[in-house]
Amino acid sequence: QLAQKYDPQKEAELRTWIESVTGRQIGPDFQKGLKDGVILCELMNKLQPNSVRKINRLAQNWHQLENLSNFIKAMASYGMNPVDLFEANDLFESGNLTQVQVSLLALAGMAKTKGLQSGVDIGVKYSEKQQRNFDEAKMKAGQCVIGLQMGTNKCASQSGMTAYGTRRHLYDPKNQILPPMDHSTISLQMGTNKCASQVGMTAPGTRRHIYDSKMGTEKCDNSSMSLQMGSNQGANQSGQVFGLGRQIYDPKYC
Repeated sequence: QLAQKYDPQKEAELRTWIESVTGRQIGPDFQKGLKDGVILCELMNKLQPNSVRKINRLAQNWHQLENLSNFIKAMASYGMNPVDLFEANDLFESGNLTQVQVSLLALAGMAKTKGLQSGVDIGVKYSEKQQRNFDEAKMKAGQCVIGLQMGTNKCASQSGMTAYGTRRHLYDPKNQILPPMDHSTISLQMGTNKCASQVGMTAPGTRRHIYDSKMGTEKCDNSSMSLQMGSNQGANQSGQVFGLGRQIYDPKYC
């Protein structure tokens, strides 16, 4: 799957870019032309002088691997992101040429960002950092400001509010109720339950009788309620059965 992601068109663009910057020919095989690390080290020295101080030109494997390691370290010091780097074996043993291609494209983009003029348009230019500096007083002032997207508490006041769960007294100066003794008292602007009564209320589930003084029904006790609450007088379920068949008839035909 990694090999399928390798782009031959990008390889041709990288070949042209590297050869134009270094002035060296890679050769027909892109991987073999770069695996010794010599051209890559010269490329880094062109982008950032003296970034690779020693270039091994011998043919031993460990010399070539050292060149690749020095090139990768030089890319990191050049400002490349760690996720864009490849490992030496990815190129030396053709383990992951796709990652090598991604790294070289990112290097070309970084060089373009730093202002390199190579005559080859390759790589994506990195966005420039725009840093803003604020003094300490400005930073402290910003900590006390909330945007209107979060709402506003303008003109809101919690003056006189008590801790949650504290008892608050109700008073009404017009009805000779004693004035508030402390800040835990609230006025009738907050609402009142004055004159409210639950006298005569029975426990939930208790039977309540329905009466109507006009029809001769008598009030039995405090659990009775008037017809203002509705009535089931005259209602009858005689003959009603549950779950059994019910016949439909018409007295004209039966």
